[in-house]
Amino acid sequence: MPLSLTDIEGLFARHGAAQYSGEPVTQLEHALQTALLAEEAGADDELVTAALLHDLGHLLNDQGETPTLRGVDDVHQYFALPFLRGVFGERVLAAIQWHVDAKRYLCATRADYWQRLSDDSKRSLELQGGIFSPAQAEAFIAQDHAADAVALRLWDDQAKSPHRPTQPLAHYLGRAQRCMLAHT
Repeated sequence: MPLSLTDIEGLFARHGAAQYSGEPVTQLEHALQTALLAEEAGADDELVTAALLHDLGHLLNDQGETPTLRGVDDVHQYFALPFLRGVFGERVLAAIQWHVDAKRYLCATRADYWQRLSDDSKRSLELQGGIFSPAQAEAFIAQDHAADAVALRLWDDQAKSPHRPTQPLAHYLGRAQRCMLAHT
């Protein structure tokens, strides 16, 4: 069943205070910081919304504290899609779906990228298939919306600062409302 903005707000109210796996921020802080970074970069409503919701799968499929330490890939990039399909367009969904593959791409194409990943991101990278081969990287970036996923991934990596000030959730839900599909 598709989620409404009220449902999304409720998920953040119930699970947003949970620690973001292996990082010094909560799930809500991470989501808000990622959206803030997108906004500061001049991203449009669709990409800011993807930034806000990119880890919604963690809230919908709670695997407990730091599942990577137990060798668990929660496939969060896919888990939220059925709940968001029909609510948001393909661009929002693709950026969410491919932000994990964007990490694999960036590791393959930027020499210093892997070194800057947090320990949890390095563990999850291995569980998610590891670094792309050159052919995989080329095929990934050729897809529609892959560049959006790469931008999202870079904001995702930076959105781990404890107590960084952001706009409230309502601000970003307002942006999300502007890019919802008309029939929802």
